[in-house]
Amino acid sequence: MVTAVAFRLANQNAERQCVLDTLRLSREQLLEVKRRFSEEMTRGLSKQTHKQASIKMLPTYVRSTPDGSEHGDFLALDLGGSSFRVLLVRVRSGTKRSVDMQQKIYSIPQEIMQGTGEELFNHIVDCIADFLEYMGMKGASLPLGFTFSFPCDQTKLDEYRILLYNLTIYQTMIYIFCFPVLTVLDDEFDLNFVAVVNDTVGTMMTCGYEDPKCEVGLIVGTGTNACYMEEMHNIELVEGDNGRMCVNVEWGAFGENGELEEFCTEFDHLVDACSNYPGKQRYEKMISGMYLGEIVRNVLLDFTAKGLLFRGKVSERLKTRGIFETKFLSQIESDRLAMRQVRSILQHLGLTGSTCDDSVLVKEVCSVVARRAAQLSGAGLAAVVDKIRQNRNLNQLSITVGVDGTLYKTHPHERRKLCEFFSAIMQETLRDLAPQCEVTFLKSEDGSGKGAALITAVACRVKNEGQQ
Repeated sequence: MVTAVAFRLANQNAERQCVLDTLRLSREQLLEVKRRFSEEMTRGLSKQTHKQASIKMLPTYVRSTPDGSEHGDFLALDLGGSSFRVLLVRVRSGTKRSVDMQQKIYSIPQEIMQGTGEELFNHIVDCIADFLEYMGMKGASLPLGFTFSFPCDQTKLDEYRILLYNLTIYQTMIYIFCFPVLTVLDDEFDLNFVAVVNDTVGTMMTCGYEDPKCEVGLIVGTGTNACYMEEMHNIELVEGDNGRMCVNVEWGAFGENGELEEFCTEFDHLVDACSNYPGKQRYEKMISGMYLGEIVRNVLLDFTAKGLLFRGKVSERLKTRGIFETKFLSQIESDRLAMRQVRSILQHLGLTGSTCDDSVLVKEVCSVVARRAAQLSGAGLAAVVDKIRQNRNLNQLSITVGVDGTLYKTHPHERRKLCEFFSAIMQETLRDLAPQCEVTFLKSEDGSGKGAALITAVACRVKNEGQQ
């Protein structure tokens, strides 16, 4: 009898591990991801293959990172979610070099979010007027930078076209094509619109102000993306061969041409099929905080259906899409959290009969999913920094990556001396896959608002240098 029970338990454990192994990536697989990523980057930069490439490598027209000489007062707008910020950013150079910010947050009513682009921008105008009056700067002449997280194809530093994919808010804004951003502001205020800024580029610029070696921006949070300084002669979509330009990789779309198919599991396919945009943003759906909890939830449902977890009894709450928040994954994975606290989280999900063994298995699932996400991020980043090294014909590259996003900055293992998870695993993967690149990570502080102002400041500096 004991032997039969032991045999059954051994079989169940083997079945669990067989499923979890599909979520584990070998070094050879990660090298292959890096290789395919590099190929798509090249295709995205080429005029001939750009349209077919999954990674679009969008030119941003940002031609320089900060050099410390930038100075002046700048207005920045940061649009995202159900609110947006208006910021006054004062940049000082010299021995008292600093960036000081004052801001005000404005909500965006639901009817405006669901209205037309014109209604949205009119609302922004009203809020800017309120902010300038609040700051006692009504009538002031200020350069303006505008940042948001939508993927956009820029034609100039101050012109853009919002791309149709991956929009979950302000759906009607997709009708605003080739629109000189916020020209309506010129009619209302004495503002010089200088730059439209992707939040990833803002992250790079914010960190670039602190560290001149920062030429890569990375976001790993609700969504994920990267940018970096590319050689102009490689960017075939833009005229000119001299100098460098920041490229918005839009790497979340990697895999849309099937590049990740052999690395995807049945759980990835389920998450993709139930998403707002099936077939899109495949890389992002394996990495970002918006989807990791869903991957875990689908694994738990599969284990329960097979009788490998929760005694085969699933709760109605666990069947609910989105109920397993990524914050649960982070909390459960933390070694500092006692098993009874893990069980408390499971009970919150309606799994009142969960056992200590269930908690151990759930913890392992969370660890495997988080590790894979970090490794995939590291593989993409390895492709980016290796490309920079090869562009510059260097045997060894030393570079800084400006990083933002809740997965990197607040993941529970990040602060451990011997951290095992997201930030540490990503960096470990990066070192392994790009051994000729010495990479330092610098956490960004307000890459969207501060970054928009710094890009505007750099653009003004470059323009003044050109005039001189």
